[in-house]
Amino acid sequence: MISLTDLTVSFGGTTLLNDISLHISEKDRIGLTGRNGAGKSTLLKLIVGEQHPTSGSVMVPQNLTIGYLPQQMQHHKGRTVMEETMTVFEDFFALHRRVDEISAELAARDDYDSKEYSRLIVELNTINDRLAMAGSESPEVAAVKTLHGLGFKDNELGRNTETFSQGWNMRIELAKILLRKPDVLLLDEPTNHLDIESIQWLEDYLQTFGGSMVLISHDRRFLDNTTNRTVEIMLGRIHDYKVPYSKYLVLRAERIEQQKAAYENQQRTIEKTEEFIERFRYKPTKSNQVQSRIKQLERMERIELEVEDKSALSVKFPPAPRSGDVAFKVTDASISYPDAPQKRILSGANIEIKRGEKVAFVGRNGEGKTTMMKTLMGTLTPVKGSATVGYNVKIGYYAQNQEDVLNREDTVYETLDKIAVGDIRMKLRDILGAFLFRGEDIDKKVAVLSGGERARLSMARLMLEPYNLLALDEPTNHMDIRSKDVLKQALVKYDGTLIVVSHDRDFLTGLVDKIYEYGDGKVREHLGGVDDFLRRKKIEGFEALERKSPQPAASQAQPAAASQQAVKEKPAAQSQQDREARREMARLKNRFSNLEKAIADIEGKMAEIEKVLSAPGEKDDIMELTRTYLEHKRELDIKMDEWATLAEKIEQ
Repeated sequence: MISLTDLTVSFGGTTLLNDISLHISEKDRIGLTGRNGAGKSTLLKLIVGEQHPTSGSVMVPQNLTIGYLPQQMQHHKGRTVMEETMTVFEDFFALHRRVDEISAELAARDDYDSKEYSRLIVELNTINDRLAMAGSESPEVAAVKTLHGLGFKDNELGRNTETFSQGWNMRIELAKILLRKPDVLLLDEPTNHLDIESIQWLEDYLQTFGGSMVLISHDRRFLDNTTNRTVEIMLGRIHDYKVPYSKYLVLRAERIEQQKAAYENQQRTIEKTEEFIERFRYKPTKSNQVQSRIKQLERMERIELEVEDKSALSVKFPPAPRSGDVAFKVTDASISYPDAPQKRILSGANIEIKRGEKVAFVGRNGEGKTTMMKTLMGTLTPVKGSATVGYNVKIGYYAQNQEDVLNREDTVYETLDKIAVGDIRMKLRDILGAFLFRGEDIDKKVAVLSGGERARLSMARLMLEPYNLLALDEPTNHMDIRSKDVLKQALVKYDGTLIVVSHDRDFLTGLVDKIYEYGDGKVREHLGGVDDFLRRKKIEGFEALERKSPQPAASQAQPAAASQQAVKEKPAAQSQQDREARREMARLKNRFSNLEKAIADIEGKMAEIEKVLSAPGEKDDIMELTRTYLEHKRELDIKMDEWATLAEKIEQ
């Protein structure tokens, strides 16, 4: 399918990707991993043509459809959520309009034997085939189901897109991409703006997605559950593992150890050989052996140790001063924003967080998590009830939107220097170094920093004073997996109180022991970790579904006696119908068996082409192979659809 060959990407004398090759095959589900700035997003942009390589080639089949979700995008305005989502079906509606046009024209014509009449018939059949392959579910139903899955409520579908945040507009774009059902999905951090329940829905969707996928994510569990291949970008090169993320970590460690062992063995051999040559170089009786050893060294393929990227955060929070027993307490609080006092964000909220507890705020975006954080910081005051910060509580706050906290014109060093006091000023370079700002990095302006760099800089500010309550609003959104792991371990060891807003299940697992869930203007307390919370939510969801869908009395099974009586009362003509039904079933089963053989044959041909494409030779015509492959795929899709329809009929 997609082939990247001998690709090099350089910027201003720095090589980001160095002579890499990668082939994305049918059904591949690739997790793209590597530290921030390694080139993951650049790789996706190369595939879709938004960037071009310095050298090398990117080959994408002409008829291949790609759904690309970047981290940053332009959002459309002036339409409702539903209207914007339905734009994805414009081609589908155009086909229906064309069917109506052709049908009207055919009805008005009587030149049945003409070429034009035959052409219209052929076009009509072709369009109807395309519509049949598109599925039976109506576009409106599909759009609503997808938007619900991504967290939208019914009363939000009629709101204009510009009334939603950037995160919610990203969900609309994601919904449009999924509804297109492309051949390949390229998703760059799709979970960054999703809540836990929406992530679970997306995870379930991707597990059943029939095409190929390349996914960038810093959510370890999400990668494990949705990918079957991991491609690591490290120091400009790629390493390809045919396993999900967790297994990749094990194989990667084994590969590095084996490489080190082989390198050390070879170095010992080289050293001994060179000693022999040096010792007997000038002895005539040993000249043949010396020459043999010299040739041996020349022929030897030298093992090179790959330089491992070991850069990672080195975080240890200062000891927390002792505070009162209750760090933060909210009692029957109703909270609104000053510019819209009539609209209650939260009503009757009750929260009690004690000293040393580690607590997570979870729920849909816009349900009040950040609002409660602002109440904790004193930016908002309840219009009813109370919110009290405990005795001697000193809060270190990490805001979700770094633009509101960091001055774009300050340098990295100035950002810390302006607020540091006392002896800590002597350690600013060490603190910045622990957060991967080294050398000239400290003189960079905040305006040019990436999302991950701003996240690290904001976290570094929390090291300047010994806080006893850390309030972190989405701290991991732009952090790579290694940095997240280091931050998580530092927070586990932190001896103060922690309140964290996050949708990252892997980050929260083992970190928090109490959860406050925000939804419908209310706050619910859940004791236990995130896995316990999700388990309970799934059970509650099934119970709610059962309550909403009771079985009607008419659908209940008839008593056995009534069934037997119904059989006795069959008319005589029924036996003839039974025979015809059996003959039809035999025909279906025969067709079903033939389809299975045909499908196996096509899959075998596709596998052979994939084998060639994965390591093409000089004489292999990649474009011709790709064209043949896509023809097989189209034929396979048609046969698979017929196979699924027959399977359903046979099972009935």
